[in-house]
Amino acid sequence: MTDSTLHATQQFIPKIAIIGGGLTGLFTATLLERAFTNDNANVAVKSKSVVPNIVIFEKSRSVGRLATRYCTDSATHKNWQWAFGAQFFTAKSNDFQQFIKPWLKTGLLQPWRANVVDLIPSYDAAQNADIQAKEKWSSAQARYISTPKMTSWGRALADELAHTTIKFKTRVAPLCNEHFIEQNETKSKTELFDENGNSLGNFDWVICTAPNAQAVELMADSGFKELAKISEAQMQACYTLMLGWDKEQPLPATLHTSATLWDVAYVQNSLLDRIFIEHQKPAHDTLLPSVTIHARNDWSERHVDEEIEVVKATLLQAAKHALSWDEDSTPSQIDCHRWRYAATLKQPDHKELGILVDEPRQWIVSGDWCGQGNIESCYQMARQTVAKICAD
Repeated sequence: MTDSTLHATQQFIPKIAIIGGGLTGLFTATLLERAFTNDNANVAVKSKSVVPNIVIFEKSRSVGRLATRYCTDSATHKNWQWAFGAQFFTAKSNDFQQFIKPWLKTGLLQPWRANVVDLIPSYDAAQNADIQAKEKWSSAQARYISTPKMTSWGRALADELAHTTIKFKTRVAPLCNEHFIEQNETKSKTELFDENGNSLGNFDWVICTAPNAQAVELMADSGFKELAKISEAQMQACYTLMLGWDKEQPLPATLHTSATLWDVAYVQNSLLDRIFIEHQKPAHDTLLPSVTIHARNDWSERHVDEEIEVVKATLLQAAKHALSWDEDSTPSQIDCHRWRYAATLKQPDHKELGILVDEPRQWIVSGDWCGQGNIESCYQMARQTVAKICAD
């Protein structure tokens, strides 16, 4: 055995658990792999020569927070499609711009140069909504989407992970102080369990990327020293209404008779917040007419525990005032989704928390809510996490 081989066998290979397979979790795993394999051009940390053992535990059956819902028409075999989570994201920092370049080159990510308007609904059946041009999104501050679906990027990130195992439909039980071992023969410090009490293994680092309300539940009885800070970030709900029209069906007046061509509408004087025309997005021209509508976060939060059918009926009435449909142009496809933890409420003196670290246990709490509550924050919190792990 050579000296170099002996050195490699004696090196400690860290075992890292990531709770949550959203974008923060996927970005963290991606950057960890790059850092530990010396492919760390986008991560300013000390490089390592060993590959970590990374496991992502995801409670659902898929990854990424970029949610897409679709329905196929049996007559045309075409799809209605709705990005009912994040509609787009921005890349303001140079490091995040560099990070997304590979997917921009393949076309999986594309800039969305949308025409944006202000829209005031009409409550008079004889009059359409008032629409005024607001801006055109340009390359100067680009908004990006994932094609052909918003879920495509998350799946691509997962597929490209070479040293990470993703365990779906696995709900991690709350951490307890008893699960922490200072050091044992395997050098693993924390044992995780699923909700049924089955061991998920021992880990040197545990990274929680769940929304803050879920992070509080996971850490409540663990002795996590930064527990109080998790509750500082307040999250608000969001209801999403998804509408679709048949191929031969006339569209509502607001969608086709406006003198101003538009893709995104900021809705004024309404419980609705924004309207997005899906079939006008880049690489979406084969879709059947599809529109996604987000309700205001404050309204959604006040009604978060109401029956979904009651909420849907209320949103549908508000959408009718905004889009001005009649009997012939009533949407044929109607769906509604509730996000309990959709947006980080920003106070006037809002300061980013950054990742929260318990040094002795090597536990990290992370997520977009630790930053600005957007997709770029997922990336920045992942960078902070990787820098912390690789610095030790």
